[in-house]
Amino acid sequence: MKPFLNENFLLQSPTAEKLYHDFAKDMPIIDYHCHLSPQEIAQDQSFENLTKIWLYGDHYKWRAMRANGINEQFCTGDTSDYDKFMAYAQTVPYTLRNPLYHWTHLELQRYFSIKELLNAESAPAIWAQANQLLASPEMSSQGLLQKMKVEVVCTTDDPTDSLEFHQQMSEGEFNVLMLPTFRADKAMAVDDPASYNSYLAKLEQAANTSIGSYRNLREALQVRHNYFASLGCQLSDHGLEQVYADDYTDQEVEQYFQKVRKGQSLTPVEISKLKSAILYELALMDHQKGWTQQFHLGALRNNNTRMLKTIGPDTGFDSIGDFSQAQALSRFFDRLDRTDQLAKTIIYNLNPRDNYLIGTMIGNFNDGSVPGKIQFGSGWWFLDQKEGMEWQMNALSNLGLLSRFVGMLTDSRSLLSYPRHEYFRRILCNLFGTDIENGELPHDLKLIGETIQNICYHNAKRFFQFH
Repeated sequence: MKPFLNENFLLQSPTAEKLYHDFAKDMPIIDYHCHLSPQEIAQDQSFENLTKIWLYGDHYKWRAMRANGINEQFCTGDTSDYDKFMAYAQTVPYTLRNPLYHWTHLELQRYFSIKELLNAESAPAIWAQANQLLASPEMSSQGLLQKMKVEVVCTTDDPTDSLEFHQQMSEGEFNVLMLPTFRADKAMAVDDPASYNSYLAKLEQAANTSIGSYRNLREALQVRHNYFASLGCQLSDHGLEQVYADDYTDQEVEQYFQKVRKGQSLTPVEISKLKSAILYELALMDHQKGWTQQFHLGALRNNNTRMLKTIGPDTGFDSIGDFSQAQALSRFFDRLDRTDQLAKTIIYNLNPRDNYLIGTMIGNFNDGSVPGKIQFGSGWWFLDQKEGMEWQMNALSNLGLLSRFVGMLTDSRSLLSYPRHEYFRRILCNLFGTDIENGELPHDLKLIGETIQNICYHNAKRFFQFH
């Protein structure tokens, strides 16, 4: 029986152990998609206590706490940080077989060298020990990134964001590259005219222009796209239920845009056509600059209206949706590819039923211009756990080239989430190690070790070419 979370955690054979320790363990990290705060990094923020760095904004933990019968005041309420931590500590023993149990103890070990299991009894001593360590200079925001060998951090930013902290970082001497990512979801959110017009007012201010027509909208987004590029941005991102790829005419799009500007609601058909037009224009901008476009598809968000009104979005009331993906994806990519204007692309699906769909779709639009031009993104959100990662990598292996995969990212709001890369690497090495032990792959550790290092680091470095 193996001890819990020992050095060979998740590694189920001697070959898997060798692959991880000799090839994967010490590779640097390129975090090409996350939700970290640019301000916290640029200002090298330190954290007063474990709750502030660990529980604030972490809806994974909040969901578990609610399921354990913990009152909302201990999640998003105004209870003390200590009481919130104690409430989570009481919940941890009930997360057995949930990835939170692994992540929680990995993070305590890797950042604080705390190997004791977290529960109500151990919590006060762990709180004191972790907080004491957090007060040291090497546990500041920038110190934590260096500790985890992070080379690049790509934050997620709205077109209206000032990017002042990216500017500050670009002028400094910190050896971790922090770059913005262009996330224009709100520029497509025409479903609610009032909110949309309020957003356009911000966009007008950011782009220093007026937006009285659909053409003006394109021009304003281009201004901001250019500004993001000036600060090193090389990726866009879209969080969508599904891709929009309806046929439309310029006249239709202008008509629908004018309706929204007048505060009038659009029909579902009009909404879909207008979103299709905006998404297509954004894709053209990405291709023109050589960016990579990312699509996070399939989340059913804000299911609980009462809690949305009370505490807002991104608080743990989202789930996997059952949206149809194939036809729209094919039409969208094909429209861009017809004129050879399809940018490098990463597709992340939230519903695991779509794994083979995505695994085959990417093969339709790889054109030999760059290895893995169209990528099947790593297990995302509800799928960024052992089983979900294995499903994604097995589907990609069966249908494409796992060897060209750009690997893991954190997709996290917490600076303590980088052990998720270790988690991924252990799972990856175990997959290869098992195949070698079973005689399904050759015992060529040089070949397979290089493949693992490519997936962990080199593929992303070559694919994005950050500078």
